[in-house]
Amino acid sequence: MSDREALRLDFLTASGLADAARLPLPGDASTRRYERLVPTDGPTLMLMDQAPAAESPPCDPSWTPDQRRAAGWNAVARLSAGKIEAFAAVAAHLKALGLSAPELPALDAPNGLAVLEDFGDALFARVIADGADEAPLYLAAIEALATLHDAGDPPAVLTGPGGDWPMLTYDEIALQGGADLFVEWLPRLDARATFDEAAVADWREAWAPIVASGAGGASVMAHRDYHAENLIWLPDRQGAARVGMIDFQDAVRAHPSWDLHSLLQDARRDVSPTLEAQALDRYFALRPDVDRTAFMADYAGLAALNQARIIGIFARLIARDGKPRYRQFMPRMWRHLNANLEQPALAPFARWFDRHVPPETRG
Repeated sequence: MSDREALRLDFLTASGLADAARLPLPGDASTRRYERLVPTDGPTLMLMDQAPAAESPPCDPSWTPDQRRAAGWNAVARLSAGKIEAFAAVAAHLKALGLSAPELPALDAPNGLAVLEDFGDALFARVIADGADEAPLYLAAIEALATLHDAGDPPAVLTGPGGDWPMLTYDEIALQGGADLFVEWLPRLDARATFDEAAVADWREAWAPIVASGAGGASVMAHRDYHAENLIWLPDRQGAARVGMIDFQDAVRAHPSWDLHSLLQDARRDVSPTLEAQALDRYFALRPDVDRTAFMADYAGLAALNQARIIGIFARLIARDGKPRYRQFMPRMWRHLNANLEQPALAPFARWFDRHVPPETRG
């Protein structure tokens, strides 16, 4: 038995779940693992396991940019390192707003273990694949986002059962660090794409105004992985609470467009332009004080940045981590990116791609 398994068993025993059946769930791109727990009586639960040693340190709010870069990727761009404390504190904040985040009946934050309420298997993506009309689900997800955004700037420090957690900002360093994954990792996946120092310098110069807008507009809590495979349909609840949220441990203070384009320009499933437009109309109807023209300019730019970031992440997962299944998502991300590059404000990026990324490598 591994030391980690011994910790899990001790935790489950202390939580009164020693006799629960344990059903592992498929893994994702993270270092977390989940199991469904089936107790001898009572509802099913989830075991969330995030080994602290599996990640580089989270960002300390007091660190300088150089200290963040020296500490590693999490301190630069991911910020939370997926900590259980972050999950617990964000969950408490979401629930205080009337949104649906899992209850945590048991928690061992120092060892990265938690027992969560089980929202079931009705992931948006799965329910839609089984024949449900997607529009009501997406509009409910928009309602949940509007509720979150109407709450305004989140507290500087969140309080949860695992202790206090700083609500860090998705700032210039994090945004540019994410974009730079593209120029770092795409060449390692596809030798036809090569970027010399001048190309990288031009890349960063082109992104500078969008990075500045994204950081300057950071004014709401962003889930930061808000899409159809992290949202669970809870039809017995009311209003925005019908949207069960999971995997929000990387939440940050960010521009309000971030979760919108994550949902509507999804890496894993197609969302039609008609549904995207309908969802955006609903968002602005719920938030009538938002300047739609200015918001949508930021939406396109930050969506393009996020798509470049995700292409870099997928390239890293394939080239470094030996996870070829992420190739299937690359063409969709290229389609999203190419569509956003048609916006007149993104002409500098379109020219950069024309100079440095051969058409045959784009998807």
